[in-house]
Amino acid sequence: MAADNIKRIRGDILIASVLVMTGVVLISLSLREIGSAGREPQLAQATQPMQPSSEPQKTAPPAESKPGGDRPTTPAPEPARPDADAQKAGAKPVLPPAPAEKTAPPIKQK
Repeated sequence: MAADNIKRIRGDILIASVLVMTGVVLISLSLREIGSAGREPQLAQATQPMQPSSEPQKTAPPAESKPGGDRPTTPAPEPARPDADAQKAGAKPVLPPAPAEKTAPPIKQK
């Protein structure tokens, strides 16, 4: 029984020493890489400065806000489904048609 314990301990010590040596090798390689990076001059690459445009684009200022009112939008939003006259003229609705009603009977009021 004592011989089994000694073999198990030797195996554990062997695994532990291999792991420690692997760590030492990784640390030494990392420190070597860090040390060698200081010897080489490294240049940072910057972007080119922004060139001013020849003529700034003019946009309409947003509409004035009114206290207690809806938030103004510029331009005004268009309806998702155009009115019947616009549909006759060829305008297509933005949204698909609404789904059909369910076929269940209506709920009775109490």
